[in-house]
Order: sequence, then C-alpha cells, then structure tokens
Amino acid sequence: MIVLYTTERDYPWGTLRSTHASKTKVVLEEKALAYRIENLSPGNLWKKPPEMLARHPLGKVPWIEDDGLPIFDSTVINEYLEERYPEPPLLPKDPVARMRAREAEQFGDEALLSGSVPPIWMPYWSEPAKRDTARMEQGRELLRSRDLPYLERLLGGAPAGGYLCGQFTVADIPVMALAMVLDVDQMKLDAFPMVGAYLKRLRERPSYRAISPHTKVADANERA
Repeated sequence: MIVLYTTERDYPWGTLRSTHASKTKVVLEEKALAYRIENLSPGNLWKKPPEMLARHPLGKVPWIEDDGLPIFDSTVINEYLEERYPEPPLLPKDPVARMRAREAEQFGDEALLSGSVPPIWMPYWSEPAKRDTARMEQGRELLRSRDLPYLERLLGGAPAGGYLCGQFTVADIPVMALAMVLDVDQMKLDAFPMVGAYLKRLRERPSYRAISPHTKVADANERA
C-alpha cells in the first residue's frame, strides 16, 4: 500500500489540507490505488525536524512511500504514479496535447499553488481573529488579475469535455486544490463564469471528496 505523508487538520470552519499533497491525493483517487495517510503536524513545516528532512530535503509535504520507495515533490510523485500505474491515463497520448497538459499543470503549480493561493489559504490555519486579511486580499487580487483570466482563456479554447485540455488530465489537478481553497474562501467568481462552472465540475468528481474541506480527516485517511 502507498503511504502519503501530508498535513491535514479539522477546524470548526472546515478540514484544511496541504494543497500540494492534495494534488497527489487526487491522483491516487483517480487511479483507484490503495493508500493510507500519514498525517504530520502542520508545525513540522516550520520546525522541519530531522526525520522529516530525511524524507524531503526541503522539509515539505508531500512525499510518498511505494513499497518502501520514498519519493518527494507532488509533480514528480504524480509523474511516477502515471508511469507506474498508467490506467486510467491522466496524460494524452498525442505529444502536443501532452505538452499542453504539462504546461497547464506547471502554471497551476507555479502561479496558483506557489503564488496566489498561499496568501489566501495559510491564514485559514489560524483562528479568524489572527488572520492577515490584507494579505488574503492580495492573494485574491492576484487570482483576479492574472490567474483566473488565464484559466478562462484556456477553458474558452479547450476541446469538448469540460476540462482544461478537454478530458480530465494532470492539467486539472492543481486546480482541484484551488477548488478546495475557494470552497472555504467563497471568493466571488462572477467575472469568470467558465472558471466558476469548471470549479463546480471539479468538485463533482468522486476524487474531490478526499480533499474536500467538508470531509473530516478521519473519513479520508485511506483507500482500501
């Protein structure tokens, strides 16, 4: 069984999860692979204890162990899972379509999960009175001014199917994590109707339940 190391915690305002580890969780769910969660304290992301650095040299999550083989970095993990467990495929066979899916996945990682989302998401790990609301609004503004317009354009030019590359691929997986964040944040998306409908479709996928802020940690800690 695959072991996914991540950070998950239940709060009165919802269950919060690592966005990057959620990417890997979605792939495990989409491929119907057996896994269990090893849940780490969120404080380890700042303290970086030696046992964590021994698995991930930057002291981050996620990493996985597959039959004892440790692998870190969500994109590397997901590429490994795609190659090791190819069904159902999450990358197109056509080289150009495959490149476009990887290109959109990279945008999701760099622009969303490492750029605009953390200022919004990280304060939710604190009590409401302790949140930096100005910083949260900066993250939302970056979404509005850069990221959501790009996703709207991608969706406008995508083949039939309802996803960034037509059919569901790795391109959509970072946006699943954005769907999770905005499920909590409730940022208005009136100016981005295609993105709003797309996020709704992502939340309707069976795999979303495993990362939904409405699913308790204990209810999403393994797949048999």
